[in-house]
Order: sequence, then structure tokens, then C-alpha cells
Amino acid sequence: MEFKGTTIIAVRKNGKTAMAGDGQITMGQSVVLKGNAVKVRRIYNDNVIIGFAGSVADAFSLSARFEELLQKFSGNLMRSAVELAIGFREDKYLRKLEAMMIVADSKQLLILSGTGEVIEPEFGICAIGSGGNYAYSAGIALLHNTDLTAKEIAIKSIEIAGTICVFTNNNITCEEV
Repeated sequence: MEFKGTTIIAVRKNGKTAMAGDGQITMGQSVVLKGNAVKVRRIYNDNVIIGFAGSVADAFSLSARFEELLQKFSGNLMRSAVELAIGFREDKYLRKLEAMMIVADSKQLLILSGTGEVIEPEFGICAIGSGGNYAYSAGIALLHNTDLTAKEIAIKSIEIAGTICVFTNNNITCEEV
């Protein structure tokens, strides 16, 4: 049985990056197992924020491995992400992770997939999870058509996704760097 169902969005605007995530964990396609999970958190001396989506065990494995690499490479976000991707090619267990993460520090924003991709978003905004496309669409519209801050856009985007996606709720955690 798989536990999943989440929405994570990150927005860069005016030198700030905000990441927000909902609190819902879904078992299968029809049962809300938990509504107050925290899937956005600070790591590496509070200088990096991460948000994860996908299978819970795989998401924890992905985030733990990334955190180890951040320590090894003194907080260098890109180097840690690339080394994580290289690790996917060498470790038969990592190749099968059904999870994604968004990672950000004060300078960079990246999407890391459970299959070893490292993606730098084109417009300074990205989203993952079952409600990710809804949040992303809302975020793009708010980014280009309002004066809201990065944090306000991230929160509002999750709220909008929560009105459309049954796997997204409005119990929101938001962090900013």
C-alpha cells in the first residue's frame, strides 16, 4: 500500500524564495490518512529549504541522502544535487525511488527527481506532487499579474490547488530563504 498525495510549490521573487506545502497524506486513491504532515522543512543550519512529494519512505530516503551530501559539500546546493544524481546511476536501490524534491537556498532553486534528474526551473517557480500542476498554474498567474511577495504567492497557490485537487488540503507549511 502506498502513502502519497501532496502539493509543494517554490517561488523566487525579489531575492527571496518561499516554499509551501500542504499537509495531506493519502493512502491509495480514496483515503486521507493524515492531514497535518509537514513536508517542507529547513536543513543545513536553516540555510536550505526542501519540500518533498511521492511515496513517503522514498521521499525520506531522498531527503536524507541529499542532506548527507549537503554536509559533505559544505552546503553547495548544485554540487550536492549533481552528486545525488550521479549516485542514482551507481546504486540499484536509489534508481527506484518514487519521490521528488524541491530544494532551495538563497541563490538557487532546483527540482530533484527520484530517478536522478536535476532541473533548474525556467521562471523561478516550480511545483511537484499530485496538485503540483494546479499550484504551478496559479503561481505563474500570481507571479506575473500581482505584487504579492514570494511567500504570499506560494501560500495562495497551495490554497487554489486545494480547491481543485482532492489530494491537496489547506493545512499549509511555508518556509522562506
